[in-house]
Amino acid sequence: MKAQVLMQAGGPEQFELQQRPMPKPGKGQVLVRVHAASVNPADIKTRRNGPPTLPAILGADFAGTVAALGEGVSDYAIGDEVYGCAGGFAGIDGSYAEYMVADVRLMAPKPSALDFRQAAALPLVGITAYEGLFDRVRVKRGDKVLVFGAVGGVGHVALQLAKAAGAIVTAVVSTPEKAALARKLGADHIVNYREESVSDYVQRLTDGVGFDVVFDAIGSDNLNIAIEAARPQGQVITLVARQSYDLGPAFSKGLSIHIVFMLIPMLHNLGRERHSEILRELNGLVAQGKLQPLLDQKRFQLAELSEAHSYLEQGRAVGKVVIDIGG
Repeated sequence: MKAQVLMQAGGPEQFELQQRPMPKPGKGQVLVRVHAASVNPADIKTRRNGPPTLPAILGADFAGTVAALGEGVSDYAIGDEVYGCAGGFAGIDGSYAEYMVADVRLMAPKPSALDFRQAAALPLVGITAYEGLFDRVRVKRGDKVLVFGAVGGVGHVALQLAKAAGAIVTAVVSTPEKAALARKLGADHIVNYREESVSDYVQRLTDGVGFDVVFDAIGSDNLNIAIEAARPQGQVITLVARQSYDLGPAFSKGLSIHIVFMLIPMLHNLGRERHSEILRELNGLVAQGKLQPLLDQKRFQLAELSEAHSYLEQGRAVGKVVIDIGG
């Protein structure tokens, strides 16, 4: 099979298209013929910093068809269309290849309403948003939810999931074009952070109280802004918090801060079944027309993986970047 192999840590040029042996599924696994894979910021970080072993096949998200069954697999048949987030980290070969092995606990049947490209865009961001909003916070009807990065990879899914739960959703964006897109995705209110201060939109949209739930899909310094926007005894979900913070403002408000790192089940073989369950929940929302992945219009082939990584890394994408691998 053809695969893009990361030869050493560094820039996108470190990928090399090679012929590799066909993998074989083990117990509880299936072999997937990969039709599409997406590029996530986590894939870029792994490429830059290097996985535990090199050379390596990266790529977390996939959509494809089952090509072979491992021992003990009875829920799937050869030819089934599936999707998931099942490799590319912790020494597990990923989806930047024509075939990959996937643990059935990290995948689910592909939503019938989505094509392979759309389905490949959804697993990592969908599981992340779902875990934050429902497994951690339990967002409910009437909650005032603020989403930072509302048309980004995780943010555009969080916006739609919160709206599907009946929340009143405010999208934080940076341009009028992104504001229009957030409206299309279902946002009730729009904040352009370049034009309005936190105190101003908290006053305008919550009478100065603050938001019940703040979903911070940006992280880093933005976590301080998320804390400022939350109401007393509110909840903050954040994805990227790898630095030092003064949590005094969070303590003074009695906030609950939830750090979501959806790769933990894959990395530590801990609670993997939950990912399959969440993917099936997402299937239902897709079928109801309440969830639609947003894809960037530019298309890339497997041979163009380096260009796809550069494209996302440079901030040029609007929506998920997806790699076409096979028909």
